[in-house]
Amino acid sequence: MTRRTLGEEHPSTVSATNNPANTFEHQGQINGAVATAAARTNKILSVNPVKRDTASSRPRGGEKLSLNQEQKRMLLDSLRFDQIDARQMTIKNAHAKTCKWLVKSPEYVNWLDAAKLDKHHGFLWIKGKPGTGKSTLIKFALANTRKMMKDRIMISFFFNALGEGLEKSTVGTYQSLLLQLLERIPALQCVFDLLDLSKSSTSEHQWSVESLKTLFEQAIQSLGESSVVCFIDALDECEERQIRDMLSFLEHVSELAISAGIEFRVCFSSRHYPHITIRKSLDLVLEGQEGHSQDIINYLDSELKIGHSKAAEQVRTELQEKASGIFMWVILVVGILNKEYDIGRIHALRRRLDEIPSDLHELFHDILTRDSNNRDELVLCVQWVLFSTQPLSPEQLYFAILSGVEPETLSRWDHEEITRDVIERFILNSSKGLAEITKSKSQKVRFIHESIKDFLLKENGLGNIWPALGINFQGQSHEQLKKCCLNYMDIDAFTLLKLPESLPKASSREAVDYRQSAASEFPFLDYAVRNVLYHADVAAGSGIAQKGFIQTFRLADWIKLDNLFKKNEVRRHTQEVSLLYVLAEGNMSNLIKVHPSILSWLEVGNERYGPPLFAALATGSEEAVITFLQAHILNQPPGTRLHNLYGQYLQDEGRQGKFKRDFKFSNRRTVPSYLAEHGDKVLLAFLFETGEVDVNFKDQDGRTPLSRAAGKGHDVVVKLLLEIGKFDVDFKDNTGRTPLLWAKRARHRQAVVKLLLETGKVDVDSKDKDGGTPLSWAVRNGHETVVKLLQLAL
Repeated sequence: MTRRTLGEEHPSTVSATNNPANTFEHQGQINGAVATAAARTNKILSVNPVKRDTASSRPRGGEKLSLNQEQKRMLLDSLRFDQIDARQMTIKNAHAKTCKWLVKSPEYVNWLDAAKLDKHHGFLWIKGKPGTGKSTLIKFALANTRKMMKDRIMISFFFNALGEGLEKSTVGTYQSLLLQLLERIPALQCVFDLLDLSKSSTSEHQWSVESLKTLFEQAIQSLGESSVVCFIDALDECEERQIRDMLSFLEHVSELAISAGIEFRVCFSSRHYPHITIRKSLDLVLEGQEGHSQDIINYLDSELKIGHSKAAEQVRTELQEKASGIFMWVILVVGILNKEYDIGRIHALRRRLDEIPSDLHELFHDILTRDSNNRDELVLCVQWVLFSTQPLSPEQLYFAILSGVEPETLSRWDHEEITRDVIERFILNSSKGLAEITKSKSQKVRFIHESIKDFLLKENGLGNIWPALGINFQGQSHEQLKKCCLNYMDIDAFTLLKLPESLPKASSREAVDYRQSAASEFPFLDYAVRNVLYHADVAAGSGIAQKGFIQTFRLADWIKLDNLFKKNEVRRHTQEVSLLYVLAEGNMSNLIKVHPSILSWLEVGNERYGPPLFAALATGSEEAVITFLQAHILNQPPGTRLHNLYGQYLQDEGRQGKFKRDFKFSNRRTVPSYLAEHGDKVLLAFLFETGEVDVNFKDQDGRTPLSRAAGKGHDVVVKLLLEIGKFDVDFKDNTGRTPLLWAKRARHRQAVVKLLLETGKVDVDSKDKDGGTPLSWAVRNGHETVVKLLQLAL
C-alpha cells in the first residue's frame, strides 16, 4: 500500500583532454555507433524538450534530431539524485594495515588479466556474511584500482537498504553509473541522441529502467579503445527481482563488449543469500581467506588499546577467535574493551569479553540493553531511524526525539545553545553508537550497518528488547511517532515566525524565505506536518484506534502549516478543505475507514479535485477509492448489484489512470458528468446504484452524462447509460447539440453513433445552434462510415 507524505557530482578521475575517448577520431566512432543504434532502438525516455535557438536546429522530414549542449547538460543533471554517493562516502576507509591482500589474490589478479576475459567475462563476485567488511573491501578495491590503473574509467555504485528509493534500486544504479560514465567520457554524451524529444509530455525527466539500460548498453558499445571497470556493492540491499534483471542485463552487455573487443569489468559484493547464478564469473568468499583473517589481527594490533601485558595478549587472541571473521563485531567489541581499559578496569577485560556474545545480533541486543540510562531516548531514536518515511537530518532527529521525551522544552532552535556538536553527541548517546551521520552533502542519520535493521525487524529484536511494545511493535512505533509530530506541531510557529494570515504565493521569493526561516528555526516542523497523518494511518492499519485522533485533529492549524511548506500553489488547500478530502488525496485508507463522514465522498468543496472521490482518483490513491466503495457495501448482503459492481471494480485492470494529476474540477460540472467523460463505467454504475446522484442530472452546460460519454467516444459507458434507460437520448444542451451530434468528435465515433441509432429515439436531422446536423458534420469531417450509418437511418 502506498501512502503519500503530505546530488553531488562524482569527482572526475580521468582528464577529459588526455582521455583517448575525446579524440575526433573516437568521437566519430561513437557518433556512428549511436546512429546505428538509433535506427533500431525503441526504448525511448520521455524528456522535457529545450527550445532551439535557430531554425537550423529543427529536423527536416524523417531526419534524426541531434541534441545541443544545453539539452545534454539538462539530461545529465536529471541523472543526479540526492544522496547519490551517500553510502560510499559514509563507509569508512580501510584501516591502513587491512585489505591489501585483495589485490594479490588469484581471483582479483585473474579478473584484471585481459587474456582471461573469455573465462570470467569480466565478473568478480565478492561474497561474505553480514558484517564481514565487504563494503570496506569494495571501497578499497575501487580506490586502489583507480590509483594503479589510471588509464581505465572507474565507475561505482553502493546500494543502501537504509536509504531512500533510488539508493536501493537498480534505477538509481543505472542513473549513477551512466552519469559517471558520460562525465568521464564527454564524447559518449551523444548517446542521448537516441532519445526522441518529440515524444516529451512531462515537465520533469522520468527515467525508466529500460531507457537507462538502452543508453548504458550503447555507451559501453561505443567505448572503442577505452576500458571501464565497475564496482557495485551490496547487491543484497536491493530487491531480488531487480538484481536478477540487472545481472542478466550486465551479462548481455559483457557479451557484446567481448565480441567487440571492448574491456568491461564488474566487481560485485553481496551476502551469500539470495543465491543468484551467472554463467561466468570469479567468486571470492571472504570466510576462510587468510588475508581476511590477517586483517582482523592487524586491526586488533593497531586499535585494541589495552596495553601489552600477558593478559592483554590473551584477550587479543580470544577476541580474534571469537570474531569468526565478522569485522563489524570486532569493531564494536574493540570499542567496548577500550572503554573498560580507559576507566581502569583492566582486571575485568577478560570477564567482559566472555560476557560479550559472539553472535553479531546478540551483540546488538547486549549493546541496547546493557544499561537503562536514557532508555526512552534510545527507544525513540531506534523507532525514528527505523520507521520515518525518509532518513532524518541530525537536526530533525534531535528535535524528533525531544518531541517525545521532553515536549515541554520545545521552542525555536537556539543555534548558540544547541550546537552541531551537542546534536552529534546526543545522537551518539541516544543510539548507543549504532547510528551514524552520513558524510554526504545532505547529511542524514542511519544505522551503522544494515544488519542492525535486520536484527530489529527480521529477528524481532524490538519486541525482545522492549516487550512493552508487544508483537505490534510497528504499530506502536508509528503511534509514538505520530505523537511526536503532534507535540512539535503544538509549537506556535506561525506566531514565532511572524507569518501573515494570508500566505504569499507558494512560488514567490517571500514564500521561499518563510520556508527557509521555518526550516532553520524549526527543523522538524516540515516532516511533522507532512507525516503526522501517515504515521496515524499506519498505526490504524496495525489495529491502534484513531477515532479520537480524527475527532480532535486541529485541521485548520495543520492546513496553515501544510500550505506554508507547499512549493506549488496548485497543491495548497483552502481553509475550508475537509479532512476526508485530505485523507483521500494522501491515500490514508485506514483513517478513512474510521472517519465519521466517510459517506461524504461526493461532497464538492472548493479544492482542486472537487470531491474526496476525485482527489483519490486523480492522485492514484487506489486504497482510498476501494475504502469508499467498501463503506457502501458494508451493510449490503452478498450477491447484491453493489457487491457485484465492487467485485468488477477490483478486477478491472484498467481502473487506474483514467484521472490524472493535472485534473481540475469545475463547479459547472457534476460528478457523474466527469466519470462518464473519463470512461469510468464501473464507478459510474456503482454511483447510480447507490442512489446518491440523479442519473439524468445536467451540468451547467446543459449536458448529461450520456452527452459527455458520447463526446469522448466511450461506447461502453454509452451502452451502460442506454441500458439504464432513464436518459433522454436526444436531449439538447445549451449549444443545441444532442449526444449524436457530440459523437462526431469522438475517437470511437462509429460505435457510439451505432448505439445511439439503435435506440430509435434520436433525430438524425436534428440541428445545433450553428445549423449543423449529424450528417452535415460527418460529411464535413470526412467520416465516411458514419455518413453511411446516418444515411441508412434517414
